[in-house]
Amino acid sequence: MMPTELKCLHSVFMGMISRKHTHVNMSEKHAMKKPGGLSKEAQERVDWKKWKTERKEDKRKRKEERLITQLEKQKMKELEEKKAQVEEEEKSNGRSYTLSVALPGSVLDNAQSPELRTYLAGQIARACTVFCVDEVIVFDEQGEDVKNTEGEYNGVGKKGRACVQLARILQYLECPQYLRKAFFPKHQDLQFAGLLNPLDSPHHMRMDEEAVFREGLVLDRPCKAEKGSYVDCGMRKEVQIDKQLKPGLRVTVKLNKNQDSGGKRYKGVVVAPHVPRTEKGLYWGYTVRLASCLSAVFTECPYKEGYDVTIGTSEKGSNVDNITISPFRHMLVVFGGLAGLEASVDSDQNLDISDPSSLFNLYLNTCPMQGSRTIRTEEALLISLSVLRQKIGTVFPGPSD
Repeated sequence: MMPTELKCLHSVFMGMISRKHTHVNMSEKHAMKKPGGLSKEAQERVDWKKWKTERKEDKRKRKEERLITQLEKQKMKELEEKKAQVEEEEKSNGRSYTLSVALPGSVLDNAQSPELRTYLAGQIARACTVFCVDEVIVFDEQGEDVKNTEGEYNGVGKKGRACVQLARILQYLECPQYLRKAFFPKHQDLQFAGLLNPLDSPHHMRMDEEAVFREGLVLDRPCKAEKGSYVDCGMRKEVQIDKQLKPGLRVTVKLNKNQDSGGKRYKGVVVAPHVPRTEKGLYWGYTVRLASCLSAVFTECPYKEGYDVTIGTSEKGSNVDNITISPFRHMLVVFGGLAGLEASVDSDQNLDISDPSSLFNLYLNTCPMQGSRTIRTEEALLISLSVLRQKIGTVFPGPSD
């Protein structure tokens, strides 16, 4: 063939090849558009996109879960902080320190009749309640060595048991009215106690008065095993406590917050007598202790740490206006009898001192420039506790201060 013809054939042949490739490419494009005609490479590309989408969805779900967990933790933390704040508030409302008062039982000898003796004891009880005294110690100046309130007073004008009578009347007045019949049978020392002014302290509850704490008497009534005991708390219903106790005991009961109004009885738990004071700052009455002499007031202290601040009162002491009181846990204030603390020191065979001021951290004159030659013990009690209350308030400010 001629070269010209060969060129024409070559051109035709190359054109056919070009049209064939074009047809193939167009077929592939049409195959990608059709769902059933995906190539392997295209199918892999689509699966990878699906995996990426699923991965994003899982990541979003995990993020939501972490966020929910964080919110739950934050909520729990807020609840714990709120609970701790409430506990801290309850703790701050409590009173951590105690105040004790000691005086000789011979102060009753200054009264001329049984009625006046009883009234004098009532004045002492009222003063101790007004100033929130937690412990009253009645010590003896005559060496009778009395330890309890058993027996009877022998009468005015004789060497009687003034310490016992004073202690018995103080105990009677401190006891809530609804418990007195159980703990104080008819007695000569209490013949005129019913005429005394009531203390009306916070633990002397009325029948329908709502309160967290109450004083009660463990009843002699059968109760199911491991179901506690029944207690008379002066309410319309008895209280079932959490412990099995001996009948006849006086106990402090903390009532449950949520009570079943339709139930036969209330529910509560037994707590230590100091709990109303330490948790809620409530004054919960005083305890009475008998001491055979002045030194026994210190040596028989019921607190393990002892009294860390002791104060003696005398007209020979330092001016109370010029002193400050250090922080303390247990304070003791001691008052003398008719002849003062000097007579109490002289009659105590366990003490080999002549100056009573050496027994105390502070020896104070709580009523300087007095207008009378003598201040009676019941008067000194009111004056001294009133002055010391201000001193104590600077060390332990109240919630409103």
